[in-house]
Amino acid sequence: MPIVVDIDVMLARRKMAVGTLADLVGITPANLAVLKNGRAKAVRFSTLDALCEALDCQPGDLLRWVPDHEEAADTTLQPTDASRRRA
Repeated sequence: MPIVVDIDVMLARRKMAVGTLADLVGITPANLAVLKNGRAKAVRFSTLDALCEALDCQPGDLLRWVPDHEEAADTTLQPTDASRRRA
C-alpha cells in the first residue's frame, strides 16, 4: 500500500506505550494496532486529531505516501517498441 503509517516511529520518539496512546486517543489497543500496522482502510479525522494531540505532532508525521514500487518496476522492465526493433 502506498500510504505508510508511522505511528510506531512517533511512539518510539515520545517513549510512549501503545496502550497509553490507545487510552489517550480513546480507541482500543486492537484498533490502534490495525491502524499502526497499516491494515486500516480509513481513519477518521477525529481519530487523526486525537493521535496528533496525544503525540504532539502533525498528520504528516504519522502518514506518508510512497510510490508503489511493484507498479514502477513493471513499467521500467518493459522494453519499448524501439528497443524491440533493435534486438
